[in-house]
Amino acid sequence: MINLNNKLSEELSVLATIDPVSQGAGTANSGWVDMRDVKRLLALVDVGVFGGSATVDAKLQQATSSGGAGAKDITGKAITQLLAAGGNNRQALINLADDELDAANGFRWVQLSITVGTAATLISGLVLGNTSFEDASAFNQTGVAQVV
Repeated sequence: MINLNNKLSEELSVLATIDPVSQGAGTANSGWVDMRDVKRLLALVDVGVFGGSATVDAKLQQATSSGGAGAKDITGKAITQLLAAGGNNRQALINLADDELDAANGFRWVQLSITVGTAATLISGLVLGNTSFEDASAFNQTGVAQVV
């Protein structure tokens, strides 16, 4: 249950990002997030202006180390492809709980992967997490400049 006396910034951490970029055909990945102290994760995929006939795919992957060892897709954690024909300025959300990882085989690291097809498209990604500690803001990545 959410404590309404807490700020939302105390409930969620900014764990990783894909900073805004005009991504050519290819893949951009966030850093790897250690799920050891993260119970739930929310990945936000943000698409600005699509290039002509461009496509955008996004998914969560898991690995056994911070370097991405043994990386593999997490079943059921991929969006339906976004198409330029659907219009610009759209978002997609991917939810993940820690018990959806292949923990039995040592998978505890997660990354957001966004792939652009055909033509350069403006994208960004944000990975938010809910930790097992009261003040989640202590887990913010170093790029977080301010919390007001």
